[in-house]
Amino acid sequence: MDYFSEYRQKLCTPEEAVRCVKSGDWVDYGTNNSYPALLDAALAARRDELKSVKVRGNLMQGPVQVAECDPEMEHFVYHTWHCSGYERKLCDKGRAFFTPMIFRNEAWYYEQFLTVNVAMLSVAPMDRHGYFNLSCALGINRATIDKADVVILEVNEALPRIHGGFCESVHISEVDRVVDAGYRPIWEMKAPEPTETDLMIAKHILPYIRDGATIQLGIGGMPNALGELIAGSDLKDLGMHTELCSDGYLALHKAGKLTNRRKTLLPYKGVLGLAIGSRELYDWLDDNPGVAGYPLRYVNDPAVIAQNENMISINGCLNADLYGQVCSESAGTRQISGTGGQLDFVTGAAMAKGGKAFLCMSSTYTDRNGEMHSRIVPRFQGDIITTPRSQAYYIVTEYGAAMLAGQSTWQRAELLISLAHPDFREELIRAAEEQRIWLPSNKR
Repeated sequence: MDYFSEYRQKLCTPEEAVRCVKSGDWVDYGTNNSYPALLDAALAARRDELKSVKVRGNLMQGPVQVAECDPEMEHFVYHTWHCSGYERKLCDKGRAFFTPMIFRNEAWYYEQFLTVNVAMLSVAPMDRHGYFNLSCALGINRATIDKADVVILEVNEALPRIHGGFCESVHISEVDRVVDAGYRPIWEMKAPEPTETDLMIAKHILPYIRDGATIQLGIGGMPNALGELIAGSDLKDLGMHTELCSDGYLALHKAGKLTNRRKTLLPYKGVLGLAIGSRELYDWLDDNPGVAGYPLRYVNDPAVIAQNENMISINGCLNADLYGQVCSESAGTRQISGTGGQLDFVTGAAMAKGGKAFLCMSSTYTDRNGEMHSRIVPRFQGDIITTPRSQAYYIVTEYGAAMLAGQSTWQRAELLISLAHPDFREELIRAAEEQRIWLPSNKR
């Protein structure tokens, strides 16, 4: 079979490719670095021809042209599964809408409930067998392709080719149209430099990690700080099983800590679902047989996660209340990010033999007016609960780590107040008393 002849037959310009979109259609874009920039621009150029085209995406760096060109949303309505900083601003302006989900269920949503008229996504170049690699977004995009009536690929030579366990590729025979984008630089996200608070939080977690542990790191300053601490520690033979692979893992690899040889599930393979980071990270992942990408319905399945003995899950959160409920995705009703895979990994790590799940935050934050607020609050007022109190295990601030499992309401209140900034502890004790979750004999 001459797959390159089939490729040439399906090759077209972005403008020709998007002519299939009709008013009222549901169009799905690939996530993060599989965002199809040329196709998005071509679709936006058709604005005045179209009405009520619904577009889904997530974790976009931006700008998304269909959202930018139509602030009144008469022609295009943009929806995100998980807010990036750019998408958060769109939602703040009422120019995009958030769709709640748990990442492991996203493929199931497509299979059972959703319509996809056109799927548009960016992929790595086709190989001699006719396969395009789904690259940094292989954890999600296969489900979109399988449900779509029309599949359009934007081929970008800058995307790494990530080896996979399954569902990491799409074949030319499954594709309707192909657009050649050449080499277009992809999104590089540098993790913020860890603060002194990040380092203090990381130091509280480090003693819980043992040789041979499998690590899931979220993204941000604190996980990056922990990666640096581990890289400089005596720990060895660590493994990777993570929803999102970021530069923290590259640091562990460069320090010789990330060998994956002692994993009880898929030994010698670092497992990921998505990748966002530096160009150096993408180059490390490219054609690396020591890394395997899988759909998030597999990577994030708690029953799969739990097969990794000594599984350590480390994620950031925004706030916790005195009952142990955790919010990681909203400030009040303002959407900040999304549920993502946090609850998946909290559940799976807790189920694993020797596993532990950590939710981390600074004890305070300072608002735009310079006023300091506690991240540990008496009770939530409209914030979206990401991890319920029944599944919150280790909570960590710069003041220590507290294990909540099996603790009563007054014990939780006491432990959480011990993690709060000292300036807020008396206020939190008074609130706990009012909420009848404070033992009168507790030490103040």
